[in-house]
Amino acid sequence: MLTFESDYVEGAHPKILEELVETNMVQVSGYGSDPFTESAKKKIIQACGRENAQVYLMAGGTQTNALIIDTMLEPYEGVVTAETGHIAVHEAGAVEFTGHKVLTIPHHNGKMDPAELRAYLETFWKDGNHEHMVFPGMVYITHPTEFGTLYTRNELQQIGDICKEYEIPLFLDGARLGYGLMSNDTDVDLPFIAQTVDVFYIGGTKIGALIGEAVVFTHSNMPKHFITRVKQHGAMLAKGRLIGIQFDALFTDDLYFKISRHAIEMAEILKQTLKDKGYTFFMDSPTNQQFIVLENSQMEELKKHVGFSFWETVDEDHTAVRFATSWATTEENLRKLAELL
Repeated sequence: MLTFESDYVEGAHPKILEELVETNMVQVSGYGSDPFTESAKKKIIQACGRENAQVYLMAGGTQTNALIIDTMLEPYEGVVTAETGHIAVHEAGAVEFTGHKVLTIPHHNGKMDPAELRAYLETFWKDGNHEHMVFPGMVYITHPTEFGTLYTRNELQQIGDICKEYEIPLFLDGARLGYGLMSNDTDVDLPFIAQTVDVFYIGGTKIGALIGEAVVFTHSNMPKHFITRVKQHGAMLAKGRLIGIQFDALFTDDLYFKISRHAIEMAEILKQTLKDKGYTFFMDSPTNQQFIVLENSQMEELKKHVGFSFWETVDEDHTAVRFATSWATTEENLRKLAELL
């Protein structure tokens, strides 16, 4: 059975598996103090173009989001995001579980509007009762968004400037960052992100790694005693080498960017196939996630042969679904899909 359900249905890129096997019997210190992790950090800092950046490798996106938000906020602060933001919809309350409220504003195809963000912050600080309210202490965005859409350079700069004006950090969730950076329709690169936001992470789980996300604090702003906080959250791996080796491989010879680009090339073929077959698009996505509207009986029939994700109900007879390409998608599987559509 074919599946385009998500971008992490396969295991890991062969180069990563090779590195894991080749280094398997090498004895190193634990908890991320190994030479593989150190090498990976240096390569990531170089790719970001920020000499004063600090990198910490973590296992998964949910723990990364919850931990970054918890360690960078005061107890009385919450995090502002679009109402479709991942932390607001698909994290099972992980952020709220740490004691911080998720504060939502409207979305526009998954993105927050800088003007609406400013208006939200202005309204809070003008409220005479704001001492009795949850303070907006951080702004969280995803790039690409949950809808596969991308912020422009100008939009990111505006949001970053607003955060600086209100002296709150801007946090960018980059679980699918590679697919955004290698899109045909972006003017954003990794150094610009590292220059504009206060903290972000480079997703590995969805882009070739078995597990792993690389958190980047962009200007020596890692929270005090961060490693201790990581351990308190139960998020520290004794065998930190597991993630270090993977990111060292991903950031050797531009592998991360090359395999991300492959996913975009496959998505463009998929998009054209869907157009040729006459499907209605739920929205236009320039990344590896493609959304179409299916009649419900048609959807149930297609489910018998192809894996894809439910997105949302359009009306009582139609459903929006998502097809995702990845670093591992092949043209052969896209041809097979075309025969079934």
